[in-house]
Amino acid sequence: MSRLPLAGLRVLDLATLFAGPLAATLLGDFGAEVVKVEHPTRPDPSRGHGPAKDGVGLWWKVLGRNKRTMTLDLSTPGGRATLLRLAASADVVVENFRPGTLEKWDLGWPELSAANPRLVLARVTAFGQFGPSSHRPGFGTLAEAMSGFAALTGEPDAPPTLPPFGLADSIAGLATAYAVMTALAAREHTGAGQVVDMAIIEPILAVLGPHPTWYDQLGYVQERTGNRSANNAPRNTYRTADGCWVAVSTSAQSVAERVMGLVGRPELIDEPWFATGAGRAAHADVLDAAVGGWIAARTRTDVLAAFEKAEAAIAPVQDVRDVLADPQYTALHTVTTVDDPELGPLRMQNVLFRLSETPGAIRWAGRPHGADTDAVLTELGLAPAEIAALREAGAL
Repeated sequence: MSRLPLAGLRVLDLATLFAGPLAATLLGDFGAEVVKVEHPTRPDPSRGHGPAKDGVGLWWKVLGRNKRTMTLDLSTPGGRATLLRLAASADVVVENFRPGTLEKWDLGWPELSAANPRLVLARVTAFGQFGPSSHRPGFGTLAEAMSGFAALTGEPDAPPTLPPFGLADSIAGLATAYAVMTALAAREHTGAGQVVDMAIIEPILAVLGPHPTWYDQLGYVQERTGNRSANNAPRNTYRTADGCWVAVSTSAQSVAERVMGLVGRPELIDEPWFATGAGRAAHADVLDAAVGGWIAARTRTDVLAAFEKAEAAIAPVQDVRDVLADPQYTALHTVTTVDDPELGPLRMQNVLFRLSETPGAIRWAGRPHGADTDAVLTELGLAPAEIAALREAGAL
C-alpha cells in the first residue's frame, strides 16, 4: 500500500450503476481507501447485472474491487449521523442520487462541507444538478441517444444504434475520476473542498469530437456511415478467406498509400482525390472494393502478416476469447488474475494504466454486501453497543 500513489486518500462510494462506482474503482486501483456504502436491503444493482456464478454476480467482482463494503440507510437519523461522521474523515464522497435527494435527508453540500471543509463531493447524474431535465430519471443509454452518438452509429439505411455495453457510463466514470483528482489538486492550493457536478450526457459529447463546431461554422451534420469514416478511406471491416474479420484504418496518408501498394492498386495513389482523407472517403466504394477483394482471397494469418510487413495498420476483429489469448494484451498484463475467497481465481481487466514507479494494484475483488460494516464503524470509534443500536433501528 505504501507504494500506491493514492494511499491515504479516503473515498466514500454512495453511488450505483455504473459511472459513479467506476470512478471510485479507478481511485481504489491506485491505492485510495474506498468504502462502498449500500442500502441494507437494496444493494447496488450491479451485483445482479449480467451472469452470475454460484449466485455471485461477476460484474460486481470487477466494479467492486478494492472496496470495503458496508451498509447504511441514509434516510434514517442514525444513518445520516453515521455518514456525517464518516465524511468528517474522508477526502471524497461519490454519489449519484437524483438532485435534491441528499438535501431531503439533510446531507447536502452545506451539511457535508460543515462536517469536513476539505471534502470533495462528486455528484454524478444523467443530466446534471440544474436545468430543465435535471430531475428526470436517466441512465447512460439516454446519454448515448441525446449526445449524438446513436445518430452517428450504424449503417446509413438502418436505425440509430446503441452500444451493447455501458459506454456513456464508462466515459463518465473516467471523467469523474479525473474531475475528482482535479478538485483534490485545487485543494492543495485553496485548502478547501468543492462540488464536482458530472452530467453523464456531457463526457460522451466531448469524445465525439468537433461536431458542434462543424455545425456552428458550416451547418454540417455528419450522417451515419457504418464502418466507414467520413474523414478517410479505406476504413472498414473486411472478411478474409477463412471467414474471419479484420479492421483496416488509413488515417495517415502514408499508410493509405502503403495499403494500395500492398493490394496491387498503386495507380489509385496518383488520382487527384487520393491526396486527402476527404477525397478518399468520397471514393470509398472504389477503395473498399480494392482492399476487400484482396483480403477476401487470403486467410487472416496471411493478411495480418502482409499488412505488418508493409507497415500498414490492421487488427483482427476479436471477441473476448481472442482478447484473452492475444499476445499483445498478454505482454501488457491487461488481464490479470485475482484470488477471490468466494469464487477462487478470477480473471479481469487490470488497472487502467502503468506507472513506472508507483503502479496500481488489484488487492481484492468485489466483496459481499455489507462485509465490512462492523469493521468500518469500529475504526470510526463506534462501540459494539452503538453498532447494535444502529442495526436495531434499521440504519445498518
